[in-house]
Amino acid sequence: MTVRSKIAMLVAEFLGTGILATAIINVARSQIGIGYFVAFSAAITYLLLTLVFSATSGAHFNPAVTIGMWTLRKIQTLQALAYLAAQMLGGLAAWRLAEYFTGQKLASIASKSFEWKVFVAEMLGTLVFTFGITAAIYQKFEGAKMAATAGASLFVGVVVASLASNAALNPAVALANQTWGRADIFGPIVGAVVGMNLYALLFAPSTRVAASSSAATTTSVAPARRKTAATAAKRKPAAKPRTTARRKTTTARRTR
Repeated sequence: MTVRSKIAMLVAEFLGTGILATAIINVARSQIGIGYFVAFSAAITYLLLTLVFSATSGAHFNPAVTIGMWTLRKIQTLQALAYLAAQMLGGLAAWRLAEYFTGQKLASIASKSFEWKVFVAEMLGTLVFTFGITAAIYQKFEGAKMAATAGASLFVGVVVASLASNAALNPAVALANQTWGRADIFGPIVGAVVGMNLYALLFAPSTRVAASSSAATTTSVAPARRKTAATAAKRKPAAKPRTTARRKTTTARRTR
């Protein structure tokens, strides 16, 4: 991996997270900040960003997704730490950019105390979101198919979580939108780890099963071939020994 590609990966995560957070801030704090509009805007933005940056960085744009990928060993530790830093900087940049555009500070809408309802809502929403992403990864979706699956999964996850929380499903977006509470931070992380590993353990195709089935097929075919060869040998008539006939003819000639 070249230095250029490493820099491109970090810049992609920074820009993707910042753009996603900016879009969510604009819709969530507007006059149409209804859960369905926020979910649709987030899904469309994530879909587009996945199409643009998936080949460069994998299109995480979310610290919870990166941590979940790390638990699946899909990303190395140093790369995961670099992604987390780039994503949080992207969220911070989106926060400051929103304040610059509006000319006023974004008021915090996070709960001061830890709320279990918010935690569970963020966890379940992120679980749905990352479950869809993991399915796309293990089924080797690419291009528009991968982007559509990721966007649709985020839409459903936001709709589920919006019943009891701000439905950020993303610690970096929570920082940008000033929903920076403990439940909004740890809920998505737990949901991503559970959702991704749940799919990997129960629904991902197992290479061991495929290998054992192919081995069993090979083992069953070999005896069948042996039986066929043995049957053919039994059916074939035995050839008469030619040496005995030749000896009798030679003896008759000598007698004459």
